[in-house]
Amino acid sequence: MGSESRAERSWSHLPAILREAGLRVTASRLAVLALLHAAPHPMSHGEVVKALAADVADRATIYRNLIDFVRVGLDRKTELGDRGWRYEMVAVGHSSRDHPHFVCNECGNVQCLPGVEVAMIRSERGPRALRDRQFELQFRGYCDDCR
Repeated sequence: MGSESRAERSWSHLPAILREAGLRVTASRLAVLALLHAAPHPMSHGEVVKALAADVADRATIYRNLIDFVRVGLDRKTELGDRGWRYEMVAVGHSSRDHPHFVCNECGNVQCLPGVEVAMIRSERGPRALRDRQFELQFRGYCDDCR
C-alpha cells in the first residue's frame, strides 16, 4: 500500500508536461497523452478513440486534444501514405523527432525505427526543408509477418 505501480509512476509526470506546455490538465488530455506515451508506434485518431473508453472523451474532444498537442510541440503529426494522420509523442525524450518509420505495404502496420540513422550529404541543392532537416523519412516494404 502507498506505493505507486510502475505505470502510475511513469505517467505521474504527464500533468506537469501539460502545464509546462500551457495546456489545462483535464482527464481527457491525460488519457490521450498517456496512451500516446505508451504507444509503440504513431496512432491514428480512430485508433486513439478505439483504445480509450467512450466515457473518457468523445471523438471531437480527442481530436482537439491531438491537435492541441501538435500545436504546442508535445506530439508529431505524420502522414504515412494511407491518407490519414497519425500522432506520436515527441516530448520528454519519448521519441526523437528525427526517427524514420517503416510501413508495411501489405498490412499497413507502422513501426518506429528510433535506432536507425540515415546519413545525408549536405548540399545547397534541393528544397530548403532538406537543408534545415524539416522532413520525415519512411521506409516501405513488407514486414516480417507478411513476407
